[in-house]
Amino acid sequence: MKLICSLICLALAVIFLSSCAKQSSPMGGPRDEDPPILISSSPENESTQVKPENIFLEFNEFVKLENPNQNIIITPKLETNEIEFLAIQNRISIKLNQDLEDSTTYLFNFQNSVQDITENNPAERLKLVFSTGSTIDSLSISGTIDFIHPYDKPDLTNVIIGLYQNSDTTDLFTSAPYYITQADSAGNFEITNIKEGTFRAFAWYDENNSLKAEYRNEAYGFLKEPLEITENLSNLHINLAKADLSPLKINRSVSTGSNFEIILSKPPAEFKITHPSINESLFYRLNDNTIRLYHRNLNNDSTQIQLQVRDSVGVEIDTLLMATFEESERSKENLEVTTNSNQNFVNEIQAILTFNKPIIHINYDSLYFTYDSANILPIKPEMLTLNDSTHLRTQILINQIISDSIPQTKFTLYASDSTFQDVENSWNTEEIKATYTRLKTDNLADGIYGKINTPVQPLLVQLLDSKNQVVREQYLLNTTDFEFTNLEATTYKLQVIQDTNGNRRWDPGNYNKNIQPELIFYYIDEATGNDELILRGGWTLEDQIIQPRRSSGFEIPESKEIEYDEIEIPLDVLIITHEDLVN
Repeated sequence: MKLICSLICLALAVIFLSSCAKQSSPMGGPRDEDPPILISSSPENESTQVKPENIFLEFNEFVKLENPNQNIIITPKLETNEIEFLAIQNRISIKLNQDLEDSTTYLFNFQNSVQDITENNPAERLKLVFSTGSTIDSLSISGTIDFIHPYDKPDLTNVIIGLYQNSDTTDLFTSAPYYITQADSAGNFEITNIKEGTFRAFAWYDENNSLKAEYRNEAYGFLKEPLEITENLSNLHINLAKADLSPLKINRSVSTGSNFEIILSKPPAEFKITHPSINESLFYRLNDNTIRLYHRNLNNDSTQIQLQVRDSVGVEIDTLLMATFEESERSKENLEVTTNSNQNFVNEIQAILTFNKPIIHINYDSLYFTYDSANILPIKPEMLTLNDSTHLRTQILINQIISDSIPQTKFTLYASDSTFQDVENSWNTEEIKATYTRLKTDNLADGIYGKINTPVQPLLVQLLDSKNQVVREQYLLNTTDFEFTNLEATTYKLQVIQDTNGNRRWDPGNYNKNIQPELIFYYIDEATGNDELILRGGWTLEDQIIQPRRSSGFEIPESKEIEYDEIEIPLDVLIITHEDLVN
């Protein structure tokens, strides 16, 4: 009898568990390619005078929800972490758990969040609109977004476009927007069902799906002026670029071994150290966000220096520091050297040597170029320059013109051990070799010639290789015509920086100062959409036209030439000559 009772109980348990099993896809049959279709909703679409606590949607088949907190866009904004989403069979219920505003139109854009359970087909263009007032707000704004940097763009569909009420103190870094939408794969967007008002417009690449911009590592863009929305607006454009707005500060300054280090909160775009003994007894290097100072005479003593730093968004520090140098038994860092080996050249080798510490002396007897087993080209002091103008002695440029009378194509920069001495009296312990190859005549092209179709100057024109690395560049002050001659026959790209502040580099702007990022134009073949220029031996590419790109806003502003008193001059620097390298 006990055995029979146990079997009966087991059978009942199996039946009960089967009835409670979760919904699943039916087995067999043809593949379902039809999206779910909405049959009814509560409230009904475009209802007025409703203030629901719960929303219900019924479909023609069983459905599921895919990441509703991230994929369902609700405007005006609600606290999505308070909302409860539930899918059961062919119904979806949404419990809001918060009060709705009076006389406000709400839009629920479900995007691809509602899917059937068989083949994950998303419901198409599924939206629900209702109003807590007597009318449905019907204003809209549409436009496009794009990234300032033309290459290696992330997915445009991850870009959020948001409107913030002008009276609100929040912005894209602190809170989700009042009205929100996402761009499509072509960069187009539209925000609908907006009420009249004044708003601030932003766009950002929402990599972490937080509905807020991360100013350290996410690209973002903004309009300089608020928008008065009293009618439908179209043709708005917003450019996005990364601009690190984290505070620029000195995290700490401390003695380390026999040296002194200044650790900044982030890498500087420009910096200058002022001291009477610069490159006589006081030297320094930059490694990422750390400036290390070396003093050849001071032990257990200190000296005052002036430090001027500017970050990429233009924030500056100008301060005095006491640098302390202590005796230390800590082992000195070995001198390390890297080169730009395996570069091609036409008639002049441009060798670059980079050191991990400042160099104070060079033994020229053991520094030269070789091109066969018996011949060398000596390197002289006048052939050397520093690759910057801030007293950094950690990178050296060596320029060697190769005569046509030399038939060889392979040249090797050679430096024996004990050729370079650093500030701590260490020498390179291993020999240095770097190889450079002269291009053959049949692998040379005559050049690339063209024009930037804008009167705005100055312009920095850059020729890029297939890896988007700068090969050549020209700085245009009084013309918009450019030329690059004696080029290797290969594939190139062209980009142009509209250098608004005249510092010969691209600047990302500053949201806090309401400064837009500098525009970058690039060559693109209008017929094919191709951004590459294929250059073959003996070819000349003429009349390459580079069109300007849109600024953020509703139209391209009238161009004007930059007056010199409008240009922000970078930190003053001192000129270093080759004599400074000679002990």
